[in-house]
Amino acid sequence: MKALYLDCASGISGNMFIGACLQLGVPEKYLRGEFEKLNLGDEYELEFSDVSKNGIGAAYFDVKLLHEHEHEHHENQPANIHHLHQHVHHHSHRNMADIRKIIDATEFSAAVKNCALAIFGKLAEAEGKVHNVPAEEVHFHEVGAIDSIIDILGCAICLDYLEIKKVFVSRINTGHGFVKCAHGLMPIPAPATAELLQGFKTYSFGAEKELTTPTGAAIVNTLAESSLNIPDDFVSEKIGYGAGTLNLDIPNVLRIYFGEFKGQTARKLVKLETNIDDMNPQIYGWLYEKLFAAGALDVWTENIYMKKNRPAHMLCVLVETDKQDACTKIIFEETTTIGLRVINVEKRIEAVRKMARVDTRYGEVQCKVSAYDGKIVSITPEYEYCRRLAEKNNVPFKTVWQEALTKQQQRLG
Repeated sequence: MKALYLDCASGISGNMFIGACLQLGVPEKYLRGEFEKLNLGDEYELEFSDVSKNGIGAAYFDVKLLHEHEHEHHENQPANIHHLHQHVHHHSHRNMADIRKIIDATEFSAAVKNCALAIFGKLAEAEGKVHNVPAEEVHFHEVGAIDSIIDILGCAICLDYLEIKKVFVSRINTGHGFVKCAHGLMPIPAPATAELLQGFKTYSFGAEKELTTPTGAAIVNTLAESSLNIPDDFVSEKIGYGAGTLNLDIPNVLRIYFGEFKGQTARKLVKLETNIDDMNPQIYGWLYEKLFAAGALDVWTENIYMKKNRPAHMLCVLVETDKQDACTKIIFEETTTIGLRVINVEKRIEAVRKMARVDTRYGEVQCKVSAYDGKIVSITPEYEYCRRLAEKNNVPFKTVWQEALTKQQQRLG
């Protein structure tokens, strides 16, 4: 499976992650095209450049808001990189519901949406715990800005494009000192960052600066497994460097190794079950989205009959044990149930899945290719791609779907 190893010797942020992925092969043109799906082009512009950080060539990605912003230049800013700056944004705050609405309204694939919402969900939980408010009511400040929405969506887009199935992370340099935020001066790592990095190996080295941002910590918390060194079964194929904004004595870059992970990772799974006969069925769509965003592997309902022959639904959620508490909390908060069954899943057999793109006369379609025992067993064109092209070309959905399937079958033999 395709995997990444994040070397966070100078911390991690959202734009550093995207910068490194650009060097790993994600095309700038592709990213720009994907971001057009946000339909917020009048609020920002994207900047891409190649820079040097202490002699290391790195890719720099930045978001400039087009309204109500000021620039505060770093005193050590190099003359040939005039656009590397720190933004001070003044904008209306957004809560988790606002962010979910923005992302849900887009035409991103389900994989991209679920990944981005999962990262934001982790961020909301951490901010909520720090400020003693429910996650859904957290009003994001810096994190809720358009630039951070783009950073997190950009991370999800890059992972999808590179077909990443596994992420490992080194010890994480958080930096030290104090950082100024909406609530005043905060110690580094910022409280939300510290909350998100529990369970990961961290240290502090270098200048008194914030090297790991809350967004970077949320990416790590949601996606990565701690590994002090590159895993033995990880074969690196390429290295990418993403530049940060700071100029330090150490190179302010995130180094990402891209390659193939040939090992096995043990996953402990449980199935959460509950019978529900008194809930508005409209809630299920909302519930599914929240559970997937919290890390559920699968969610489904079964029609059943309960006492007094009442029609009802059995809600089932397949989840890894480390996500069990989060999903349990959502079920109790969002449904009418008062109890759950927790069933240990001894084993789950999975086909190897890979995303592959194919060109059709209507445009490019991404397909899910599944293999078992060394043989392809299934090819499925992705719904969002087919729907978007069907609308664009004013043709039936099944026409796009069938051509994508046929072309991919021919391509793979």
